[in-house]
Amino acid sequence: MDEDAVKRYLERGSSSAGPASTNTPEFFESFIMNGLRVLSVEPGRVLCSLSVPDRLLNAGDFLHGGATAALVDMVGSAAIYSVGAPTSGVSVEINISYLDAAFAEEEIEIEGKVLRVGKAMGVVTVELRKKNGKIIAQGRHTKYLAVPGPSKL
Repeated sequence: MDEDAVKRYLERGSSSAGPASTNTPEFFESFIMNGLRVLSVEPGRVLCSLSVPDRLLNAGDFLHGGATAALVDMVGSAAIYSVGAPTSGVSVEINISYLDAAFAEEEIEIEGKVLRVGKAMGVVTVELRKKNGKIIAQGRHTKYLAVPGPSKL
């Protein structure tokens, strides 16, 4: 496990200039991930923090469910990388329970933990919580990890 590689994976969308131009493939990840700070990385666990930016709020002025799902995806993928997997794979299933709201500029923690990483499948849990420990959302993400071989066609 290369802690720096995991940090680069998560923080690649962060810059002082803000999200990338909408005309680039990097726009989505930088839009969601800009401002994410990696607090710790260890095998099977990644802990991050984020001050909820206005750009990720929904019409009710709290963290959008789609942004929450993207954070579950990205932090969960980083947790898979943290155990030395060669790829973060592709999503097979994602489930999120939304339990509370996070508001603009509120500091939240996002923790991803590996439940299992095998040759073909990886399963992680990701929890978003307030600094006081109150859970905002819990996610479970299953990813297909097998690298496809050459086509038989």
